[in-house]
Amino acid sequence: MQHFIVIGNPISHSKSPAIHHAFAQSLGLDIQYNRQFCPDDSDSFRAVVEAFFYGGGVGANVTLPFKEIAFNMCQTHSEHAKTAKAVNTLVMRDGKLFGDNTDGAGLIADLLSHDIDLDGKQVAIIGAGGATRGVILPLIEQGAKLTIFNRTLSKALTLQEDFKAFAQIDIKSLDDLANGHFGFEVLINATSTSTTGQSLNISPNLRANVAYDMMYGKPSAFLTHFTKQGTRLLDGYGMLIHQAKLAFELWTGKQVDLNAVLLDQ
Repeated sequence: MQHFIVIGNPISHSKSPAIHHAFAQSLGLDIQYNRQFCPDDSDSFRAVVEAFFYGGGVGANVTLPFKEIAFNMCQTHSEHAKTAKAVNTLVMRDGKLFGDNTDGAGLIADLLSHDIDLDGKQVAIIGAGGATRGVILPLIEQGAKLTIFNRTLSKALTLQEDFKAFAQIDIKSLDDLANGHFGFEVLINATSTSTTGQSLNISPNLRANVAYDMMYGKPSAFLTHFTKQGTRLLDGYGMLIHQAKLAFELWTGKQVDLNAVLLDQ
């Protein structure tokens, strides 16, 4: 039996065990995937990771608040992890800890599964935190033209500088989101407002063909704003499934057919 974990704080809400066990069942694999609570400090996280792999663990997922610590702990990284400066997937390769970030590729896979073309399209992201950093390069690789809205412009400008070798990113303030006249193919909410009960001040003149909230499982005021505009509404559950699929395939070398997987949201 192969062993896997997801490390986080909090972690009891995680749907990852059910998802990965469903993947394994569809492929006839015998695995055990558990949630692992970890105290919120780097020493504890390092101890958990080292003990897991020393004990024969195959792969680990990393969720909040440990993705940046995981990045710093890894000896080798995927290109997406390097640009995101965050890791959500760990595996040992030739005795070295390898870190990947499947979040952005998971988002892309979910959008493509809904036949949403990004090449040459205007795509906007609200927020400039870790969730945004993780999806910028995959979106650029699809040919999207990016705009980032953020309250603190300096934080967004840092992202603009960090990714200037890949593409030019437009930066706008949240005031522009509230007062401007914009139109986008896809507008992505990468803030935590849906989980905190807060709402974004969005102009009624803002238009999007697709509104995508990275959060899932709770009512989204962001998505509700677009319900009367004929906008396609998507939440982050599909992104969760696809990023998990990529991690599972990295660990096992097996391809997951999502059509053969039984999952309940």
